[in-house]
Amino acid sequence: MAEMLLASLSPAARDEIQRLLYGPCEPSFVSALHKALADGARPDASAAGTGRGEHLLRRLGALGEVLPPGHDPFSDPARLAAAHAWTAVADPPLCLAALVHHVLCLGSMAHLSDEPDRLAPEMAALRAGQAKGVYLITEAGQANSHLATRTRAVFDPVGGGFVLHTPDPLAAKFASAGTLDVPQTGVVLARLFTGETDRGVFAFVVPLTHDEGLLPGIEVSSPIGLGALPLDYVQVRFHHVRVPYAHWLSDGARIGGDGTFHDPAGSHELRLQRTLRVGQGLWASMPAIAAATSRQSAVQAVNYARQRRTQGRLAPGVPLLSYRAQQRVVLGALADAFALTCAAHGAREVWTQSLSAPTQAEGGEAMSFTPWAAVSRPLAAYKAVAVRMAARITADCQHRCGVSGHLDVNRLAAYRGFHHAFDAAGGDSQLILYDIGRALVEQGPVAAEPDPPPVDPPVTSPRWWPTVLRRHQEELTRRLARRRDADAATPFDVWNPLLEEAGLLGETYATRLVAQDLARTLEETRDRTLAQALAPLAALHGVTSAHRWAGPLLTLGTLRPQNVEALPAVAERLCDAVLPHLPLLTEAFAHPDDIAAAPLAATDYNAALEATLTWTRGETA
Repeated sequence: MAEMLLASLSPAARDEIQRLLYGPCEPSFVSALHKALADGARPDASAAGTGRGEHLLRRLGALGEVLPPGHDPFSDPARLAAAHAWTAVADPPLCLAALVHHVLCLGSMAHLSDEPDRLAPEMAALRAGQAKGVYLITEAGQANSHLATRTRAVFDPVGGGFVLHTPDPLAAKFASAGTLDVPQTGVVLARLFTGETDRGVFAFVVPLTHDEGLLPGIEVSSPIGLGALPLDYVQVRFHHVRVPYAHWLSDGARIGGDGTFHDPAGSHELRLQRTLRVGQGLWASMPAIAAATSRQSAVQAVNYARQRRTQGRLAPGVPLLSYRAQQRVVLGALADAFALTCAAHGAREVWTQSLSAPTQAEGGEAMSFTPWAAVSRPLAAYKAVAVRMAARITADCQHRCGVSGHLDVNRLAAYRGFHHAFDAAGGDSQLILYDIGRALVEQGPVAAEPDPPPVDPPVTSPRWWPTVLRRHQEELTRRLARRRDADAATPFDVWNPLLEEAGLLGETYATRLVAQDLARTLEETRDRTLAQALAPLAALHGVTSAHRWAGPLLTLGTLRPQNVEALPAVAERLCDAVLPHLPLLTEAFAHPDDIAAAPLAATDYNAALEATLTWTRGETA
């Protein structure tokens, strides 16, 4: 039986699966996380009469209890990512609230304050779930508002603090700050002024609400609906709100007693990069979140395809999974989910190295469309590619499950909505890819490999797809460089007609990161049984991805027509190789029933769905 397969593996193999899914997290942490989320989801978890806000705080507090002790949520990146990944599977809106709460709000306080002890009460309240954290960065009235923040924080040399003010309606902040029945603490990005001098964008800790509603000077709009992520979105304005000096997250900047201002960043652009660097925690966690929801989506789609009998005239009564068209999609989704799982490790390693490196006062990339790629090119790329892959995977799984895929109880619609919304949230993915592509062209050709292989690896090798992407990136970079240098003009005139190709170059770079992580993971897998199960899955990701990229690859000559024409047959052979390992793969990739809580994940889907229903019968004569 499938549920016995993991137990029958060697302890070394089970340890490898544990590391694959959750990195260095201890099994005891995963058990505690499971309990925290399952207990919070029970119908009796929220006492009668408890409002939505209080229930949300209770769940945020339960998550806080399983994170590492202390106020710094970044002290254990693996736990942070795993906690939010499981939360996304259990409750996507809660995941977004938790990311804002733990990563952006609490993370800003822990890493940007020069005197975090003076913020201990606020940080303790967030950690315990006694207040909800809100991050207020986006301004509603203009595109790329991150690069031109207009909310003002004016230093008051007499009072010693700051006065926070929204200068006009276009500078109103858009945020999930409409939970007015509980205390909320905001981290607000504002432009600091001393006198009439602009000192750049900093973060400030600002209480927004208490138990009885809004605090003085805080104004919120009526709710703004967002069905894909149903949280309490509003616009927020500030009317001369006083902020204590200790609530300025100064990140090394100082205002002397004589009003002299000093900032180690040295420029407004670098100051913005430093203020926004806490966003790396969100980007580094997003591949783990995308991987978890994608694994669960793929497991459910495979489960449905195995159980669902089709009455098509070709072969009445056979399961959907017997059809090649269904295999290529749902097994391809499983392969892509595996690739995202490997990318989660790559992103976490990049972020961990960043956390251990000293903060640089100088350097960084020049900003163009967004600040995100300048803050961290690889982590911004991981975020962009992860949410897009997950949105496609969940959409494909939803489509292949028919009407069942659209039922709310099966959660595929929620997973898809979460990742579609995150394409714009947390840094707009398209703008990130534009910026990465432009930066790669300015940087020049890709550095040569120390020992390049004499010929391409075979198409069934995990190294084949990264090799193809490298060649494609090199050629696209050269092509864009030639077009950029065709005539001298303003930067807008140069890049305006090249943006789509620059975005494709950025996407190639991001996709290559995932492909390299996948190949590396497979090479490092030691258990033979596990390697045999994962190898065809890894190759299937590369083959199906190449087929999806056929247009650009053929256009630049990266692949020849005969190469592309052969890919579907290779994919079918790889599907045949994956099928015998499906029971092990789906058991390993599935989340517990009380976390996923979807009939599509059940052994008998029809019975599980019926168990969620109540019936009403009309009276008979």
